[in-house]
Amino acid sequence: MDNPVDNYSIRIHPYQVIIFLMLAGLSALFIALTLSYMYQRVVMGIEPIRLPILFLLNSFLLIGCSYFIKRANKAYIEDNTAQYIHNLYLTTGLTVIFMIAQYFGWQLMVNSGMLLSDGPATSYLYLLSGLHLVHVFGGLPALLWFIYTANKYMKEPVTVLVYFSDPDRRLKLKLLTTYWHFLDVLWIYLVLFFMIMSLF
Repeated sequence: MDNPVDNYSIRIHPYQVIIFLMLAGLSALFIALTLSYMYQRVVMGIEPIRLPILFLLNSFLLIGCSYFIKRANKAYIEDNTAQYIHNLYLTTGLTVIFMIAQYFGWQLMVNSGMLLSDGPATSYLYLLSGLHLVHVFGGLPALLWFIYTANKYMKEPVTVLVYFSDPDRRLKLKLLTTYWHFLDVLWIYLVLFFMIMSLF
C-alpha cells in the first residue's frame, strides 16, 4: 500500500539545493562584512562613507534587470518566442550597462580622493561593491547561454515546442531569475546600509 506521506512529499531538485546553499553562503558573507564595518564605524569610530551618486542610480539598472528577467519567465510560460528573447536581451544589456557604470562609479571615487589606502572604511566599500560585481559577472554567462540556445532552437515550430516544453530548462531559468533577484536585493541592501551608516 502506498504511503500517503510519500504521495504528497515535496521533491526538491538538486539544482534548487545548490542555489539555496550558494545564496545562503553569499548572504552570510555580506552580512558578516557589513556587520564588521558597522562595528568599526560605531565602536572604533572610523570615518563614514559617502556613496557616489552613480551607485544610487545603478540600483535602478538592477531593478530593471529583475523586471525584464521576470517578464522573460512569463513569456517562457506563455510560449511567446519574441517577447522571451527580447526580455533576455534587455536583461543582459542592462547587466552590462550596470557593470560599466560600476567601473565609472569607482573612477568617481578615485577622482574624489577615495583611495584604498585611505583607510578601512573606503576599503570596505571597494570590497563589498567589488564582490557584488564579481557575482553579477558570474551570472552573465548563464544569461548569454539562454540567449544562445533560444536563437539556436527557435527557428522551426517543432524545435520551439520542444524548447518551451523542457522542464529542466524552465527550472534553470527560474533559478537564474532567483539569482538575479537576489543580486538586486543585495545591492539595494548595500546602498541603504552605507547611507544609514553615514548618518552616525
